[in-house]
Amino acid sequence: MRQFLKFVLATMVGLVLFMILGFVILLGIAAAASSSDTVTIAEGSVLEIKLNQPVVERSPRSPFAELGLEDMFGQQGIGLDDIKASIKKAAADENIKGIFLNLDMLQAGMASVEEIRNALLEFKKSKKFLVAYSEFSSEKAYYLASVADRFYLNPQGTMELNGLSSEVMFFKGTLEKLELQPYIFKVGEYKSAVEPFLLEKMSDPSREQTQSFLNSLNDFMLKNLALARKKDFGQLKNISDSMLVHNAQDALRYGLVTHLGYYDQATSYMKGKAGVKKDKELKLVNLGTYKKAADPTKKSGSSSNKIAVIYATGEIVGGKGDDETIGGQGMSEAIRKARLDKNVKAVVLRINSPGGSSLASDVIWREVMLTKKVKPIIASMSDMAASGGYYIAMACDTIVAHPTTITGSIGVFGMMVNSENFLRNKLGITTDRVKTGKFSDVPSVTRAMTPYEKMHIQREVERIYEDFTSKAAQSRNMPLAELKKIASGRVWSGIEAKERGLVDVLGGLDKAIAIAAQKADLKEGEYRLRTLPAQKSFMDNLFSDTESQIKAYTLQKELGPLLPYYRQYQRVMQMQGIQARLPYEIEIQ
Repeated sequence: MRQFLKFVLATMVGLVLFMILGFVILLGIAAAASSSDTVTIAEGSVLEIKLNQPVVERSPRSPFAELGLEDMFGQQGIGLDDIKASIKKAAADENIKGIFLNLDMLQAGMASVEEIRNALLEFKKSKKFLVAYSEFSSEKAYYLASVADRFYLNPQGTMELNGLSSEVMFFKGTLEKLELQPYIFKVGEYKSAVEPFLLEKMSDPSREQTQSFLNSLNDFMLKNLALARKKDFGQLKNISDSMLVHNAQDALRYGLVTHLGYYDQATSYMKGKAGVKKDKELKLVNLGTYKKAADPTKKSGSSSNKIAVIYATGEIVGGKGDDETIGGQGMSEAIRKARLDKNVKAVVLRINSPGGSSLASDVIWREVMLTKKVKPIIASMSDMAASGGYYIAMACDTIVAHPTTITGSIGVFGMMVNSENFLRNKLGITTDRVKTGKFSDVPSVTRAMTPYEKMHIQREVERIYEDFTSKAAQSRNMPLAELKKIASGRVWSGIEAKERGLVDVLGGLDKAIAIAAQKADLKEGEYRLRTLPAQKSFMDNLFSDTESQIKAYTLQKELGPLLPYYRQYQRVMQMQGIQARLPYEIEIQ
């Protein structure tokens, strides 16, 4: 017994010492990861932009990414803010001789690609070289690489230049097989978010709007490609529509790339441009390293004036929200903080959202209206700002959208499911109930709805739509009847939206900030930027997000290509109340 107690005591002591040692090591790693030491860039270096992770609005402050373990725990994303800042910094950095676009993969929305492309065009004014290399060039990757001085496509590589498409999945047959009966409530013939649960293919209005905004995006992209490659627009459109380019030889024949070459040939050319000897290795600096380098463009002004840039990214939900959602309460707090801060002279609301809860959208809209009364507030639309995303933008003084932004979708819907037959016939489950009143169990998913109950919900949907359109018409100084002609749940590109008065200016985040400064009577150098909501610190992320990071990584490994469909299922299950969101999950290819 004594030996057993000794063994137990020794084990407990060992565990305690192990935990203490592990905690000390963890603190050391955290201190090293969060160190503010700047990185020294060697002379003759080249900034390598490798966009092989999803491009998001802000670089996530993941503990695994900061420890260099992003590959182990799944892709964390690359911040558009860091990409643009690095490109701007590289133009002024004497040690950076050029930029290398390594574009094997590109995961970014159309507007995000446009922001990066415009930053690269600005970089070219520095007269430094810009070289691109790709083994497979997708439509978006080619659009980005088209601004390069030299574009090397692998001799055995392929290029995609055949126009844009958007595919929708329909679940009507699935619901029928499961004996699940959907109840749909909506306003607007173009509000097709519910169509996947009712139809087997697109309705005519849905097809019309999708065709329209895809044509707008495609024509805009082809015009810029024609300008970059010194081609006639009609010629380039014919190449795209006829799918004349399949492989590297086709791309060279039609003048879409400057060179066919391998990776070593691209780097060999850059060695010569950077003044590096042939027998020496090219000094490539990745984005993660370069963002820690000193910024020669950063001014050491001490102005107390600030412009708040508030990031609203993801679906709109009730509550606080998180890094991937816009919480009605959390976003309102961020806007309120900027409104009450006397040093904040103007606000830019950066929106990348398909919409979501109509109630949460209205909560945020109210805070925008209050801010508008005391200081300028400008909306900057990213890849999408539709439905609820447009709701929170429409009250701003000025709305800035990219030509390729997906916006509009002014409409609402609600959806419920009767699972009574599914439970009884598939699972053998039946239900019974006791009520104090005729409607005490409303809403219920375990029985059929009565005509009166359906009428009640439809009226509520119509009331919310009237409120949405009235506020939109007032914000845009437009007669309600005119606003409704371009509402009805219809989706528009940024170009189409500007033509119809839904947005004011075409441009990116920098344009929105410049407008905010102008409205606040601030000149360049007289203000600093403050970003909200504040991102969590390294230690907060380490202890609060570890479980979710590992779970996301596990789901990615287990589900693979099925992961997007699982996430779509999760989004449907999390919908609460009346929704103001995009007609469906738009993915442009």
